[in-house]
Amino acid sequence: MHYNIEGPLKLSGDIILPASKSISNRALIMGALAGSDTWPLNLSDCDDTEVIVNALKHMPEVIDIKAAGTAMRFMTAYLAATPSGTHTITGTERMQHRPIALLVDTLRHIGANIEYVREEGFPPLRISGATLKGGYVEMSGGVSSQYISALLMIGPILKDGLTLHLTDEIASRPYIDLTLCMMRDFGAKADWTSVDTISVEPQPYSMPQYIVESDWSAASYWYEMMALTSDPDAELQLRGLMDGSRQGDSSVRYIFSLLGVSTRFETRRQGVATTVTLRKNGHCVPRLDYDFANFPDLAQTFVVCCCAMGVPFHFTGLKTLKIKETDRISALITELTKLGYTLESRNDSELLWDGTRQPVGSKPVAIDTYDDHRMAMAFAPLALREPIVINNPQVVSKSYPRFWEHLRQVGFRVNAD
Repeated sequence: MHYNIEGPLKLSGDIILPASKSISNRALIMGALAGSDTWPLNLSDCDDTEVIVNALKHMPEVIDIKAAGTAMRFMTAYLAATPSGTHTITGTERMQHRPIALLVDTLRHIGANIEYVREEGFPPLRISGATLKGGYVEMSGGVSSQYISALLMIGPILKDGLTLHLTDEIASRPYIDLTLCMMRDFGAKADWTSVDTISVEPQPYSMPQYIVESDWSAASYWYEMMALTSDPDAELQLRGLMDGSRQGDSSVRYIFSLLGVSTRFETRRQGVATTVTLRKNGHCVPRLDYDFANFPDLAQTFVVCCCAMGVPFHFTGLKTLKIKETDRISALITELTKLGYTLESRNDSELLWDGTRQPVGSKPVAIDTYDDHRMAMAFAPLALREPIVINNPQVVSKSYPRFWEHLRQVGFRVNAD
């Protein structure tokens, strides 16, 4: 299946963004660890959250988390630290080739009973849950922050709590901070005690009335559309976002201000979700150099957007992109080559583009999505510059199920073929 997409000449609309997947998934785990039988309010309706809901509701012997990397990491720690029997956790073929040894080794260090079902270092895993001791552990900070968050969230229920020392350079620190802030919302005592060490006291969670805010990652694609439209009077309202959000990807508004997009909050009251209005600000940098180590999920959006705008770039901090839903560095290079943009990769952690574009033959170009929701959503806004084809568009259900519906709502032509 694929979608043929054409963008509107005028861009305006009022969009109710999906709830944050990152916050929803953390809130579900913390609520379950609190022993609550109620769910947080305004949960995300995406695939990644749904698999956690189903797992926690039914606790089947075999838990299939499909392509949800967050669910694999979070549920592995949850199952290991709760005396809920023996379960096998598995996922898609790609998931079974995404590494998990770092998390498993650390959990084993504090007493977890986890076995590899097929290949050492990769899912599926057979986990026998038990009450774990906890204490002092070390883990590399240079890998996915989801490993760190998974471990931190079980800290309050460990007999001796948890002291986590992170070695190496710490990647995606805002996601770790999000986890810690939410843990405190749920009654835990957890915080940084030094620049590389986190302490979690053995104090049980309590379940607050918790409302999940909208997703800044989802907002990034609307920022991209505003940057790419040629309509000088374009205006978009995005509902449910929060000024001062704990989501690391809320930095998208600062970075896109460099590419000509202004952000106005209806209210800036702390902790209050509101409507954000996007407009063009008439200014754009001639070149963009940026380190995405703390915001890796934004990288695809900015790589594609800068190419389409003709803004040369040098992006660093992309090391974790190779272990996402696909090897995102390789996927970006391959798909942008189809459009005439030749990117350079360095050290598996940097992408560069010099601003040149080669002629492209037949159009519209078909973009492969590699079972990666962010590939589909990052490339779709290119339809504002030229018609584009998105293969396997249904992958957006992983984080933003109504994405195509919302594009149609603001005037995009999205036709299945």
